[in-house]
Amino acid sequence: MTVDGDMEGFIPQKEIVYNGLLPYSDRLDREATELLAEIKANLCRAVLLRELWPGVAFWSRKLFSFLKLYGRRFSKEDHVLFIKLLYELVTLPDLEPHMMQIYARLLIQLLKKKELLSRDDLQLPWRPLYDLYERIIYSKTEHLGLIWFPNSVDHILKALIKSCRLYFPASSTKEMLDEWRPLLCVFDMVMQKAISNMELFLPTIMPPEEHSQGFQMWFEELMNLWMSVQNQPSWEGHLVNLFARLANDNIGYVDWTPYIPTIFTRILRSLNLPVGVSQMVAPRYLTNSYDVGHLVLWITALLGGPGNPGQKQLTCLFNSIASFYHPSNHGRWQSRLMRLLQRLPASVVRRVHRERHAEPSWITLVPECQRLTDEDLQDFTRSLMGATLLAMFSKTGSTDAAYALQNLALLTPELAIPPVLEKTYAAMQTLTEPHTLTATLSCMIGMARSLVSPNNHYPEGRAHVLPLLMGSLPGVDPNDFSKCMITFQFITTFTTLVPLVDCSSAPSRYSDLSEVRSCNTHGQCFALIDSSTLEQTRDETETDTQTHLESLVELGLSSTVSTILTQCSKEIYKVALQKVFNFATSNIFETCVSGRMVADMCRAAAKCHPAESLRLFVPHCCSVIFHITDSQYHTVCVCRAVWCVCVSVTRVDGEQLLKYQGDLERILCVCVRLRCKRAYTLACNLLEHTLRSLSLIYPTEYRSTSGDFDSDLPIRDWGRAGDVAALGVSWHVPSQEEEDFVFQLLSHLLHPELQRIKGHISGDQPMSRCAVVCFTSVGDKAAHPAFCVHTGRLCVSSPPDDSRENYRESICQTMRLLLHHILEHSEDDTKSLFVIIKIISDLMFFRGTHKKEFDSRWKSFTLVKKSMENRLHGKKQHIRALLIDRVLLQHEVRLRTQTVAVCEIKCLLLFSVRSRAQNVLMAALGTFSFSYRDLIPRILQLLSPQHTTGTQQQFKGALYCLLGVHSGVCLASTRDWDCVGAVWPALVCCGLSPSMNLEKPSIGRLLDDIADRIHRQHDTIGIYFTVSHSFSQYAVLICCFLSLNCSTWSCFASRKYEKLVNDLLDCLEDRDLPWKFEHMATDLLSLQLRDDHPLPPDAVLYFTQSLVHDSISIRKVAILAVAGILKQQKRPVKKVSVKPSDISGIEEEAEGVCVGDREGNRWLQYDSNNLPLTQEQWDSQRYMEKTHCGYYSWPREMMIYAASEKPNDDLPYEEMSEGEKIIFEYFSDPEFIDQLIEFLSLEERKGKDSFNPRRFCLFKGLFRNYGDVFLPLLWPHLEQLASDPHESSQRCVCEITAGLIRGSKLWSFSKVDRLWQLLCPLIRTALSNITVETYTDWGTCIATACEGRDPRKLHWLLEMLMESPLSGEGGSFRDASLLYVLQGGLAQQQWRVSELLHRLLAYLEPKLTQVYKNVRERIGSVLTYIFMIDVALPHTRPTSSPHVAEFVTRVLERLKPLTSEPEIHNHVHEENTQETDERTQAVKLLKTVLKWLMASAGRTFTTPVQQQLQLLPLLFKIAPVEIDESYDEMKQDARTCLSLMSQGLLYPEHIPLVLAALEEMAGSRSWHARFSVLTYLQIMIFYNLFTLLSVPAEVLRIRKLVMQLLLDEQLEVRDMACTTLSGLLQCQFFPLDSSLQTQLQTLSQTCLPKARGELASTDLVRRHAGVLGLSACILSSPYDVPDWMPQILMDLSDHLNDPQPIEMTVKKTLSEFRRTHHDNWQEHRQCFTDDQLLVLTDLLVSPCYYA
Repeated sequence: MTVDGDMEGFIPQKEIVYNGLLPYSDRLDREATELLAEIKANLCRAVLLRELWPGVAFWSRKLFSFLKLYGRRFSKEDHVLFIKLLYELVTLPDLEPHMMQIYARLLIQLLKKKELLSRDDLQLPWRPLYDLYERIIYSKTEHLGLIWFPNSVDHILKALIKSCRLYFPASSTKEMLDEWRPLLCVFDMVMQKAISNMELFLPTIMPPEEHSQGFQMWFEELMNLWMSVQNQPSWEGHLVNLFARLANDNIGYVDWTPYIPTIFTRILRSLNLPVGVSQMVAPRYLTNSYDVGHLVLWITALLGGPGNPGQKQLTCLFNSIASFYHPSNHGRWQSRLMRLLQRLPASVVRRVHRERHAEPSWITLVPECQRLTDEDLQDFTRSLMGATLLAMFSKTGSTDAAYALQNLALLTPELAIPPVLEKTYAAMQTLTEPHTLTATLSCMIGMARSLVSPNNHYPEGRAHVLPLLMGSLPGVDPNDFSKCMITFQFITTFTTLVPLVDCSSAPSRYSDLSEVRSCNTHGQCFALIDSSTLEQTRDETETDTQTHLESLVELGLSSTVSTILTQCSKEIYKVALQKVFNFATSNIFETCVSGRMVADMCRAAAKCHPAESLRLFVPHCCSVIFHITDSQYHTVCVCRAVWCVCVSVTRVDGEQLLKYQGDLERILCVCVRLRCKRAYTLACNLLEHTLRSLSLIYPTEYRSTSGDFDSDLPIRDWGRAGDVAALGVSWHVPSQEEEDFVFQLLSHLLHPELQRIKGHISGDQPMSRCAVVCFTSVGDKAAHPAFCVHTGRLCVSSPPDDSRENYRESICQTMRLLLHHILEHSEDDTKSLFVIIKIISDLMFFRGTHKKEFDSRWKSFTLVKKSMENRLHGKKQHIRALLIDRVLLQHEVRLRTQTVAVCEIKCLLLFSVRSRAQNVLMAALGTFSFSYRDLIPRILQLLSPQHTTGTQQQFKGALYCLLGVHSGVCLASTRDWDCVGAVWPALVCCGLSPSMNLEKPSIGRLLDDIADRIHRQHDTIGIYFTVSHSFSQYAVLICCFLSLNCSTWSCFASRKYEKLVNDLLDCLEDRDLPWKFEHMATDLLSLQLRDDHPLPPDAVLYFTQSLVHDSISIRKVAILAVAGILKQQKRPVKKVSVKPSDISGIEEEAEGVCVGDREGNRWLQYDSNNLPLTQEQWDSQRYMEKTHCGYYSWPREMMIYAASEKPNDDLPYEEMSEGEKIIFEYFSDPEFIDQLIEFLSLEERKGKDSFNPRRFCLFKGLFRNYGDVFLPLLWPHLEQLASDPHESSQRCVCEITAGLIRGSKLWSFSKVDRLWQLLCPLIRTALSNITVETYTDWGTCIATACEGRDPRKLHWLLEMLMESPLSGEGGSFRDASLLYVLQGGLAQQQWRVSELLHRLLAYLEPKLTQVYKNVRERIGSVLTYIFMIDVALPHTRPTSSPHVAEFVTRVLERLKPLTSEPEIHNHVHEENTQETDERTQAVKLLKTVLKWLMASAGRTFTTPVQQQLQLLPLLFKIAPVEIDESYDEMKQDARTCLSLMSQGLLYPEHIPLVLAALEEMAGSRSWHARFSVLTYLQIMIFYNLFTLLSVPAEVLRIRKLVMQLLLDEQLEVRDMACTTLSGLLQCQFFPLDSSLQTQLQTLSQTCLPKARGELASTDLVRRHAGVLGLSACILSSPYDVPDWMPQILMDLSDHLNDPQPIEMTVKKTLSEFRRTHHDNWQEHRQCFTDDQLLVLTDLLVSPCYYA
């Protein structure tokens, strides 16, 4: 690309707009064009040479920094080609993971702005990306250590897919569904994979004409699945995320109306809020709740449209959860609620921005009819304001509420701001509640911009600015840090938005101004400064240093004063400046705290208008200093004056400083040579600030409008956004005079110091240590700008002026000499060394700003932007000061990316073994690419055993250099074959170094840290790269090269890899190597296993021998390594493609989905009449090992293992590779096997050992690769272990058995048959010895053995386990254990063993009346698995597995003796007798059924509601009313069951059935049952709120039922009905309308007979019911006072003298009212009349004892 030729007509994709505002912007276009041409040329050259590392990686990084500096300043064609090239790079099959990450990050950056490239411009194939994702996320070899991925790889890969899916072709949706539909088996873990893949990959942004090829292909299917599945399985969250994305991307194109009640019901359920008395939550709900970010997207997309149904449900949702936001309510659910509140308004703001303010792009717009109107936004704000105002004072802080209010104020300021203002004024007037003030001020800060900006919706907002500012002044309180800081922030925020100008003459000039707007801000400004100054200055402090809080207050004070003075008009500024000057010069301060604060104020004043301020400060301070130094006073006195000058001239315009050139130079010459440390330190600071001011580029003003405030009426500029196109930044660019002055200063100050240091080194001019520190300090301060000036205007690449002295180089050379001198003559002079290190650090890294300084400024810019940005309008509508700050940051970004030559600094630092030097060194390695290659040989030299002259300190220093700093570069784990090949063997060999001393714990810890860092940071380094043809094609297109001859470097890499392995093995052969280093070498060697290159035979030999090593840690490493080696050696197995219809003989229809058990997949089922018992039957059947296959649909191409003529387990010795022979020989050695089994059956940690999957993998690999060759040797050991009941022996036999069963997957029939003849008796023996410690291991063993296996191949095992598990021979524990083991096997087979499930159920049913609790619990769990396959999901055929309905019918028949009883009492005493009457048996059966109901709640996918309802009456009879742990098991279980069942998800068709059952129980004779109906009702309604509300007839039924129970004769039932009613009213389940109020008042006025003895119970009940109803109304509004409440309170007070229990009810209600309304009583009392308040006061205030 030519630099100038292509510039005409060039349209960049998207430039960084701030570059155009830089003072040297005219040169940037050419610079960017040249850099881009260089990047393109070199990137393509590297691609064509196949040099992926370092070539492509290096130039990719260059492209990344190009994006940071210039944005997307290239043409659309280049943009597309870059993306395609990088997409090819990322998806290269053998690319190492770390490089894949580098390219993926760059690709994400290129794809970030989706509006720049439409789907027509760019299409990316989805399959390569999916293959990459599958290879990494579901890696088959990662668990064996054959490949290592970086920690963040999942995160980056998902981010990449999210960026790319927009550009997948239209046909991709169908291809994806074909790929993943066969995986949709709800019982299998693979379902999670299928749904998460769909969530990640399915494209949802498409033009409307492509919708039929997009979401319409899957929406109905997946939505029906989601609607019908219950109990939140782990994959449901992914489905919700997919729907949320679909809704957000296609507003107006998907009809959500029929689903809205279900959506909101499930959202409410997913918040896991505690309801009712028991507050028990099924465990699954806590772990699998939905992601709030996606919920918010979904809710936002549902709003708007005709009738706005989503808003009605949202209002109801927030009404029902509002009370949870009150500060007194606290729990683990709170963080989710806060996140919902915080993100929802922000999401709506984004949507309104997209509909009204976003720039048009190719992405489909929201249809006009679906857009949010102003009325919709007002409804939205009203629905959230109640909860937000409560959340302001939350215990977790007000941040979330402030963010929500900021966004609500953008949408509807007229609704959001007034209530917060009201609270703010109230908080400003109270002294006793500072937390309310900090909360309200932090919320007002976010709303400031909406309050002051010219806004048609809320014009009166501006009138509040002055009262707010004046009201906040008392908050500047040095005794309350948090209040003080928030007040500073508040004042700063408002003054940034509002210019402070005297407008008293404005009404005469502008007739359109109201009185409020023209008020005089003059005096208030001074009051503000006075308060800030006087309050924050302290005369004396205890210590010499500032505390962290004091430094924060100092920062707050300086930024506040700076902002106020910046925003002042010239006249006000002059008066303020005089005040500051008088204050600073007429008082005496100590220098540490108050002195610094005054100095900060002086600096703030000087920064705004340097000419005026310097005229006051500099002459005064200079005269003071000259007076002091001339009169030979003690130099400490100089400190304050120097300090003031120093900060006064900090970063003021350099041009103004030239006027005081002589004075400044004279001061510096005098002060720099003072002996007092504080004096010369301050003088050096002054020098640094002066040089910075003169030599750097920076803006000189930050006002809210460009130009002065005198021009126009300032009130029109309140809150105005800066215009990026006309920002009018005035810059300081160093002039020639300033540059001359800098060099003059340096020659007078720096040059003599350098000469003196050189003299000291040569011995001509000896200096004390103190003097050395002093002079090096001068060098340090001068190093910064000297460097900046010398390189000229660094940022614009102007050539340096060679006629001047290069001070940078002089300083560098002098420091090198001084460093050598000090290390030789005075190594303990740490102060000098520290200063030298700092100078070297600055020489390398100082680019006009320090990294730390730059990072903190970038961070604070982001925070201010977040608190003040206008997201509604977007388009960079920031305030002017913020935009100027951003331009300066852009300038500094450019400075920081310039590279500087490193000189020879690195090698010098090495010997100064201080941690500071190492930090600088690590920073250098992170900054300069490939510098580690120079450094590593020098470090390794110090570690070498041959290096005998080194000290232990040098040895440690070298180790620390290898370790690196935390989260920085670690030299021990660089991704470079040369370096790893040198460092790892050297690390191991350093154990033989004479400096090595393991007795020092610090060295031991250091080595452990290095090994740990290597382990954590290690990821596989690539050896092979295969580059596709299209890859080179894109490179040629980007840069018109001819294709080059390519040489591959794979052979070199593989040689380096083998050399590293052999070097480590050589180290291990050294007998003198200490044990710690042997372990380290073994660990490092195990990291070198790979899945693309076999391990060299010597290493295989080492690991095989190490299986019987004496050290347990080496044995552990060896077990995993050998398992990995066996995986490497696994022979490929032939697979053939088959058509399922050919096997079953049934053609399945292409259209329509038919799921579950059907004729077409019958051949996959376990059938005891057709088991492969002979060779012929074995060969004739086709086996499918994957359990999910065939359940939902068949894959496009079904691959199964070929029935080979010659089974691969007969591997002849001659055909084995060298590695295979080694393993074969060792495992054929009886002595080796004896030792191995002895070690494997040892106990490691008593009581904590469990089934070890690594050992299982080892044996699985052995038997898979070598067949049954080793079985004869192993068998005697297995028999011996099986008969030994010890925990470790049983565990060992478990691991080997599981490996044996899984390893025999592809054995021939004869071998498998022989194996099972041996294994079945062995497992029987082992299970007869089962113990408490080993039963879980056996469960894991059988589950692992059956996982992913065709059940027909395991029929021996399954039939053996089915043999009478409940024989009762070994007691209840053995029965429960055998059932557990059997359950483990059957659960893995899911739907394919329906026959076994039927047989098991038939076996268990007569045994359900178990006496023992542990057996009952286990049977309950087994029943859950038996019935789990019976699901009511869409398109699912009735299962051939057992059905719940039939089972419940049979059970109810046996429970008949209990159904006739009114209440079922405790029958524990009968269990000990041998009674077998029907009733006792029924109680036992009921206990088991309860265990089943408890186990299945939360585990099954669909709840059989009708069957549960049949059992409900029984549960109501048993469940106790009180919560008491002493109740027997049956009552506790019944209560748990009711609680879990009431949380179940209901569908509209179930509601009438449930209510009918509850109405029936409400008429029960047992008041316990009636009471339980109410607790059940509370939870059921809350968890199904929106579904119930969608059926108004049922709401009326519930209201009638509650009113019926409110009139119950039993007092406890009435009380609970009152609680239930208040809860229903609170979540607005039905309204508190006049009819309900009238009904309750009528009841409460029921007349009671006069005579006490004749109290008619029915009248009293009716009257009490009415009072309870009124109480429920009061309690339903715990934190506010609706219009109807005062009258109801008055009505209640009339009943205070009624007979009990009415009196008690009234007292409790009034007490609760007082408790909940106490916090905001000042606000609430406004709702009552004076008469009502009098009555209330009498009622609520206790009479005085002495009255």
